[in-house]
Amino acid sequence: MARPKKDRELRHKHQIMLRLTDTEYEIVSENAKATHLPTAEYVRKQIMKQKVAAKYEIVADLPELKKLVAEFWKIGNNLNQIARHFNSGGIHSQEMRKAIDQSVARIYEMKYEVLKMAGDFHSAAGGSLDGNTETHSK
Repeated sequence: MARPKKDRELRHKHQIMLRLTDTEYEIVSENAKATHLPTAEYVRKQIMKQKVAAKYEIVADLPELKKLVAEFWKIGNNLNQIARHFNSGGIHSQEMRKAIDQSVARIYEMKYEVLKMAGDFHSAAGGSLDGNTETHSK
């Protein structure tokens, strides 16, 4: 089955020839890849001053991070069981209160571990961790 044709008004019929150095072309190509757009579409959006957002995926394969994620899952499971207990009319006992307090305390401990790891990672990348979590794009 053939691809449907574009409306006449939407077809790109005009060409602008542009010469780039190898470095310029590499920069444009990499930026286009980061935005998940074909190079021509990326350049077209840049020329027309349309918003182009680059999406970066950061992948970290750290054993400490995997351990923390597993612990978060366990704590989440515990909190779900506690919520299920209360939602089904369960009695608020000292044992239940202790389990809640332990889970909350461990979440805060893990939060600081994650922030420390993020600071170490950010410092190793040449930046400083100042609490600003703004995402930067090209």
